Order: sequence, then structure tokens, then C-alpha cells
Amino acid sequence: MESLFHLCKSPGMLDLNDIAVFVRVAQLGSFSRAAQALGMPVSTVSRRVTALEEELGVTLLQRTTRKLSLTVQGRAYYEQCSEPLNELHDAERALTETQRTPEGLLRISVPVILGQAPFFEFVSDFMRAYPRIRVDLFITNAFLDLIGENIDVAIRYGDLHDSSLVARNIGTSVRYVVATPDFLAGRKLPQKPEDLMGFECVMINARNNQAEWLLTKGKHRERVHVTGPLSSRDFNSVSAFVYRGHGVGFLPTAYCDEMLASGELVRLLPEWASPEFPVHAVYPTRRFMPQRLQVFLDALAAWQSPSWRRA
Repeated sequence: MESLFHLCKSPGMLDLNDIAVFVRVAQLGSFSRAAQALGMPVSTVSRRVTALEEELGVTLLQRTTRKLSLTVQGRAYYEQCSEPLNELHDAERALTETQRTPEGLLRISVPVILGQAPFFEFVSDFMRAYPRIRVDLFITNAFLDLIGENIDVAIRYGDLHDSSLVARNIGTSVRYVVATPDFLAGRKLPQKPEDLMGFECVMINARNNQAEWLLTKGKHRERVHVTGPLSSRDFNSVSAFVYRGHGVGFLPTAYCDEMLASGELVRLLPEWASPEFPVHAVYPTRRFMPQRLQVFLDALAAWQSPSWRRA
């Protein structure tokens, strides 16, 4: 499949197909991975990039036996071409999709906190509603490169730092300070945030088993330095050790609401909680949106997730 755009190359003009191939090579950092993504032979990918370099009169890619990297000119050219090319590609696709039922592959990245039954049920219902959409799901706390990994949409918690992405707010989340009754047995309950410094805590993303928790009560804010026997990189494991009585946890409501209701966990400092932090659906900046992404975003906005409060 050598033609990416149904456009002709006029004399003296650059071939947009060559530019599209170069952009994909730059994104994936490999001729072979780009060839696989584009459905082309590696030799065709290499030939098209070489043809583009000859037309421009510059070297875009530095090739060695071990590494492929952009030259200074290649980086500048990629930054100028990638987004307009995406818009052109989406415009062409939008023209062919406007009268169709939403279909095609939808690649979705979500954090580990969503890797539970409620979200799986939501995706299952969505696929039944749109049987011609296929889903490729990434469950990871890593902030994947949506363009480089060719991901359509990601759900992310907290403040966003990538200004090149479109962000749609879908809710807010909050954390509570909790522990098991067995862990608290014989201990004096904390009366103020600083009392937590006397408790063993189970933390997320701590350094040297030390962390700082920010708690709020109305307009009051307190930062508390906590320590403990265990830290992890995801709330699934943090909550598991809190449930097993290894210390106090600072857990999102999705991980503690049911156990608070059943009495298996106790909320400490009930007037205090984390600041509310936003939950966003983010996707690459594009003027034209594939129908499969539009209907997914609409379904997501209508869904009430137990891990966030509706925006």
C-alpha cells in the first residue's frame, strides 16, 4: 500500500506520500517499524525517504548500523510537517467516513486504576453498541506518546503538561486517608494531619520510603511528611497492602468507598482529603475527528465511573 493520500504529484512539487513516510519513520525511529505500520516493504520506505531528501537537498535522517536519528534539519522539518499532515489525513478520512457507521480500530490508553470490572463493562457495552469498532486497550500508568504509539485517546488523572494534546475534562477524583481496624487497634487516632507522621504508611511513588501528602479542609492546606515500610508505583498494590494492615494509605475513593461502607476500612481525619484533581480524556490535536473516537468520547462523558466524580 504505497499511496497514503489520493493526491497527484505535480512537476516541481514534493510528493506528500514521501513526506508521510518520513513522518512515520521519525515517529517510530525505525524503517522496519514504519514499514510495518504503513503496510509497505522496508525497501519502499527507505526509497521514499531518500527521494524526499534528494528533492529537498538535505539529509533528514542520520543512518548508522545501530541507530536511526533525526538531523537538525530533519527535526525542524518533522515539526513543521507532522501536524498539518495529520490534519490532511484526517480530512481525507472524514470525507469517506461521514456517511458510515463508526468503524475501525480504536486504540485506548488508561491508567491501572481503571483496570477493573466497571471500566471493562463500559468498554463491553460500547463495543456491543458499535460492533464495527475494534478496541486495542493499553492499561498502564506510563504516559505513552499518543502520536508515536498511534493511540487515539488516553484517560489521565491530574494536571496535564503536554500542551499539544486536546483535553476534555470528564470528572474529578479525590483521596482519603484510610486504614484497617486491625492496624488501628491499640493506637490513638490522629487528630490533625501532622499526627500522621507517627504512623507507618503505605505510599505511592515514594523516594526512599518517604513521601509528602497534601491534605485540605476547606481553604486550609497541610503538607505532611510520612514514612513507611512499603511504596509502589500503582494504587492496586498500595491498596492491597493497606487492606492487609501494613499501614495507613492515602487512597482514591475508587479503592476505598466500598470498604469504608462495609467497615473493612476506617477513614482517618474525615474532615480532610486530598485536593480534587481533574480526570481528562486526551487525544492528539486534530481538526477532523474520526467517528469512532467521537462516539467513544460521547459514551465516556455519559458514563459514571466509580473512580471519579462527574465533571
